[in-house]
Amino acid sequence: MALAIFDLDNTLIAGDSDYLWGEFLVQKGYVDAEAFAETNARFYEDYKNGSLDIYAYQRFALKPLSEQTMETLGEWHREFMQEFIEPIVLPKALDLVEKHKQQGDDIMIITATNTFITRPIGLRYGIRTLLGTEGEIKNGRYTGEVAGTPTFQEGKVTRLNEWLQQNHQNLEGSYFYSDSHNDLPLLKQVDHPVVVDGDEKLLAHAKANNWPTMSLR
Repeated sequence: MALAIFDLDNTLIAGDSDYLWGEFLVQKGYVDAEAFAETNARFYEDYKNGSLDIYAYQRFALKPLSEQTMETLGEWHREFMQEFIEPIVLPKALDLVEKHKQQGDDIMIITATNTFITRPIGLRYGIRTLLGTEGEIKNGRYTGEVAGTPTFQEGKVTRLNEWLQQNHQNLEGSYFYSDSHNDLPLLKQVDHPVVVDGDEKLLAHAKANNWPTMSLR
Protein backbone atom coordinates (compact mmCIF):
# COMPACT_ATOMS: atom_id res chain seq x y z
CA MET A 1 0.00 0.00 0.00
CA ALA A 2 1.34 3.40 -1.01
CA LEU A 3 0.14 6.97 -0.97
CA ALA A 4 -1.09 8.25 -4.34
CA ILE A 5 -1.30 12.05 -4.28
CA PHE A 6 -3.00 14.14 -6.93
CA ASP A 7 -2.93 17.81 -7.69
CA LEU A 8 -6.42 18.95 -8.71
CA ASP A 9 -6.44 21.89 -11.10
CA ASN A 10 -5.39 21.02 -14.65
CA THR A 11 -4.50 17.54 -13.41
CA LEU A 12 -7.64 15.71 -12.32
CA ILE A 13 -9.86 18.30 -14.01
CA ALA A 14 -9.37 20.04 -17.36
CA GLY A 15 -9.25 23.54 -15.92
CA ASP A 16 -8.51 25.61 -12.83
CA SER A 17 -11.29 25.45 -10.24
CA ASP A 18 -10.08 28.57 -8.44
CA TYR A 19 -10.14 30.66 -11.61
CA LEU A 20 -13.45 29.15 -12.69
CA TRP A 21 -15.04 29.94 -9.32
CA GLY A 22 -14.14 33.56 -9.99
CA GLU A 23 -15.72 33.30 -13.44
CA PHE A 24 -18.83 31.80 -11.86
CA LEU A 25 -19.12 34.70 -9.39
CA VAL A 26 -18.75 37.20 -12.22
CA GLN A 27 -21.27 35.51 -14.51
CA LYS A 28 -23.85 35.28 -11.75
CA GLY A 29 -23.38 38.92 -10.80
CA TYR A 30 -22.31 38.02 -7.26
CA VAL A 31 -19.26 40.31 -7.45
CA ASP A 32 -18.33 43.50 -9.29
CA ALA A 33 -17.67 41.96 -12.69
CA GLU A 34 -15.01 44.19 -14.20
CA ALA A 35 -12.85 44.68 -11.11
CA PHE A 36 -13.06 41.05 -9.97
CA ALA A 37 -12.41 39.54 -13.39
CA GLU A 38 -9.38 41.76 -13.95
CA THR A 39 -7.84 40.93 -10.57
CA ASN A 40 -8.67 37.22 -10.91
CA ALA A 41 -6.93 37.09 -14.30
CA ARG A 42 -3.86 38.92 -12.96
CA PHE A 43 -3.47 36.50 -10.06
CA TYR A 44 -3.87 33.54 -12.43
CA GLU A 45 -1.02 34.83 -14.59
CA ASP A 46 1.11 35.22 -11.45
CA TYR A 47 0.34 31.60 -10.56
CA LYS A 48 1.33 30.34 -13.99
CA ASN A 49 4.65 32.18 -13.98
CA GLY A 50 5.48 31.24 -10.38
CA SER A 51 5.30 34.70 -8.80
CA LEU A 52 1.98 34.41 -6.96
CA ASP A 53 1.69 36.03 -3.53
CA ILE A 54 -0.43 33.25 -2.08
CA TYR A 55 -1.66 35.21 0.95
CA ALA A 56 -2.71 38.20 -1.15
CA TYR A 57 -4.46 35.90 -3.58
CA GLN A 58 -6.25 33.89 -0.92
CA ARG A 59 -7.54 37.01 0.81
CA PHE A 60 -8.93 38.11 -2.56
CA ALA A 61 -10.49 34.67 -3.15
CA LEU A 62 -11.89 34.33 0.37
CA LYS A 63 -13.46 37.80 0.56
CA PRO A 64 -16.65 36.84 -1.34
CA LEU A 65 -17.07 33.85 0.99
CA SER A 66 -16.93 36.12 4.03
CA GLU A 67 -19.88 38.14 2.71
CA GLN A 68 -22.36 35.23 2.58
CA THR A 69 -23.88 32.66 4.91
CA MET A 70 -22.77 29.04 4.69
CA GLU A 71 -26.23 28.14 3.40
CA THR A 72 -25.96 30.59 0.50
CA LEU A 73 -22.43 29.44 -0.27
CA GLY A 74 -23.62 25.84 -0.38
CA GLU A 75 -26.30 26.74 -2.91
CA TRP A 76 -23.79 28.63 -5.01
CA HIS A 77 -21.36 25.71 -4.97
CA ARG A 78 -23.99 23.23 -6.15
CA GLU A 79 -24.62 25.47 -9.15
CA PHE A 80 -20.89 25.79 -9.72
CA MET A 81 -20.38 22.03 -9.70
CA GLN A 82 -23.10 21.45 -12.25
CA GLU A 83 -22.28 24.31 -14.61
CA PHE A 84 -18.50 24.64 -14.40
CA ILE A 85 -16.97 21.43 -12.97
CA GLU A 86 -18.96 18.57 -14.47
CA PRO A 87 -18.01 19.61 -18.03
CA ILE A 88 -14.29 19.36 -17.16
CA VAL A 89 -14.30 16.09 -15.21
CA LEU A 90 -11.84 13.77 -16.96
CA PRO A 91 -12.83 10.11 -17.48
CA LYS A 92 -9.17 9.08 -17.72
CA ALA A 93 -8.52 10.77 -14.38
CA LEU A 94 -11.42 8.89 -12.80
CA ASP A 95 -9.94 5.67 -14.20
CA LEU A 96 -6.49 6.47 -12.80
CA VAL A 97 -7.89 7.14 -9.34
CA GLU A 98 -9.81 3.87 -9.51
CA LYS A 99 -6.65 2.01 -10.60
CA HIS A 100 -4.82 3.20 -7.48
CA LYS A 101 -7.78 2.24 -5.32
CA GLN A 102 -7.75 -1.26 -6.83
CA GLN A 103 -4.06 -1.49 -5.94
CA GLY A 104 -4.97 -0.71 -2.34
CA ASP A 105 -3.25 2.67 -2.35
CA ASP A 106 -4.33 5.53 -0.12
CA ILE A 107 -5.60 8.41 -2.27
CA MET A 108 -5.16 12.10 -1.51
CA ILE A 109 -5.56 15.44 -3.23
CA ILE A 110 -3.24 18.31 -2.35
CA THR A 111 -4.27 21.60 -3.93
CA ALA A 112 -3.41 25.25 -3.44
CA THR A 113 -7.07 26.13 -3.99
CA ASN A 114 -9.16 26.63 -0.87
CA THR A 115 -11.07 23.70 0.55
CA PHE A 116 -14.48 25.33 0.16
CA ILE A 117 -14.08 25.13 -3.61
CA THR A 118 -12.22 21.85 -3.82
CA ARG A 119 -13.58 19.42 -1.23
CA PRO A 120 -16.80 18.71 -3.19
CA ILE A 121 -14.72 18.21 -6.34
CA GLY A 122 -12.57 15.70 -4.51
CA LEU A 123 -15.70 13.83 -3.44
CA ARG A 124 -16.83 13.81 -7.09
CA TYR A 125 -13.69 11.75 -7.74
CA GLY A 126 -14.34 9.56 -4.71
CA ILE A 127 -11.43 11.11 -2.79
CA ARG A 128 -12.17 12.00 0.82
CA THR A 129 -8.68 13.01 1.95
CA LEU A 130 -7.93 16.50 0.68
CA LEU A 131 -5.38 19.06 1.82
CA GLY A 132 -6.07 22.58 0.59
CA THR A 133 -5.70 26.14 1.74
CA GLU A 134 -8.04 26.65 4.67
CA GLY A 135 -10.19 29.74 5.07
CA GLU A 136 -10.54 30.93 8.64
CA ILE A 137 -14.05 30.42 10.05
CA LYS A 138 -15.41 32.21 13.13
CA ASN A 139 -18.98 32.05 14.40
CA GLY A 140 -20.00 29.96 11.42
CA ARG A 141 -18.76 32.45 8.80
CA TYR A 142 -15.63 32.81 6.73
CA THR A 143 -13.57 35.77 7.92
CA GLY A 144 -11.68 36.31 4.67
CA GLU A 145 -8.35 35.36 6.26
CA VAL A 146 -6.19 32.27 5.76
CA ALA A 147 -5.99 29.67 8.52
CA GLY A 148 -2.63 27.93 8.85
CA THR A 149 -0.17 27.24 6.05
CA PRO A 150 -1.44 27.60 2.48
CA THR A 151 -0.90 24.44 0.42
CA PHE A 152 1.20 26.18 -2.22
CA GLN A 153 4.74 25.33 -3.39
CA GLU A 154 6.75 24.43 -0.22
CA GLY A 155 3.53 24.73 1.76
CA LYS A 156 2.32 21.49 0.17
CA VAL A 157 5.35 19.70 1.60
CA THR A 158 4.81 21.27 5.02
CA ARG A 159 1.15 20.31 5.18
CA LEU A 160 1.78 16.81 3.84
CA ASN A 161 4.50 16.18 6.43
CA GLU A 162 2.10 17.26 9.17
CA TRP A 163 -0.53 14.87 7.79
CA LEU A 164 1.95 11.99 7.56
CA GLN A 165 2.99 12.47 11.18
CA GLN A 166 -0.59 12.71 12.41
CA ASN A 167 -1.64 9.60 10.49
CA HIS A 168 1.52 7.55 11.12
CA GLN A 169 2.26 7.19 7.42
CA ASN A 170 5.28 7.72 5.19
CA LEU A 171 6.16 8.33 1.55
CA GLU A 172 7.55 4.89 0.77
CA GLY A 173 6.35 3.98 -2.72
CA SER A 174 4.43 7.24 -3.02
CA TYR A 175 3.15 8.89 -6.20
CA PHE A 176 2.40 12.53 -6.95
CA TYR A 177 0.63 13.57 -10.15
CA SER A 178 0.80 17.25 -11.13
CA ASP A 179 0.78 19.63 -14.09
CA SER A 180 2.55 22.62 -12.53
CA HIS A 181 6.12 23.71 -11.90
CA ASN A 182 4.78 25.22 -8.67
CA ASP A 183 4.60 21.64 -7.40
CA LEU A 184 8.28 20.82 -7.89
CA PRO A 185 8.98 20.91 -4.11
CA LEU A 186 6.53 18.06 -3.53
CA LEU A 187 7.30 16.20 -6.76
CA LYS A 188 10.91 15.93 -5.55
CA GLN A 189 9.77 14.30 -2.27
CA VAL A 190 7.89 11.29 -3.64
CA ASP A 191 9.23 8.03 -5.04
CA HIS A 192 7.16 8.30 -8.23
CA PRO A 193 6.73 11.86 -9.57
CA VAL A 194 4.43 11.90 -12.61
CA VAL A 195 3.86 14.93 -14.82
CA VAL A 196 0.29 15.18 -16.12
CA ASP A 197 -0.35 17.57 -19.02
CA GLY A 198 2.56 19.57 -17.68
CA ASP A 199 3.38 23.22 -18.18
CA GLU A 200 6.50 24.16 -20.11
CA LYS A 201 8.78 24.57 -17.09
CA LEU A 202 7.69 21.28 -15.52
CA LEU A 203 8.04 19.36 -18.77
CA ALA A 204 11.61 20.64 -19.14
CA HIS A 205 12.40 19.50 -15.59
CA ALA A 206 10.78 16.12 -16.24
CA LYS A 207 12.85 15.60 -19.39
CA ALA A 208 16.08 16.51 -17.59
CA ASN A 209 15.31 14.08 -14.74
CA ASN A 210 13.69 11.26 -16.72
CA TRP A 211 10.35 11.65 -14.98
CA PRO A 212 7.38 9.99 -16.67
CA THR A 213 4.83 12.23 -18.38
CA MET A 214 1.25 11.48 -19.35
CA SER A 215 -2.00 13.09 -20.45
CA LEU A 216 -5.44 12.61 -18.92
CA ARG A 217 -7.15 14.79 -21.56
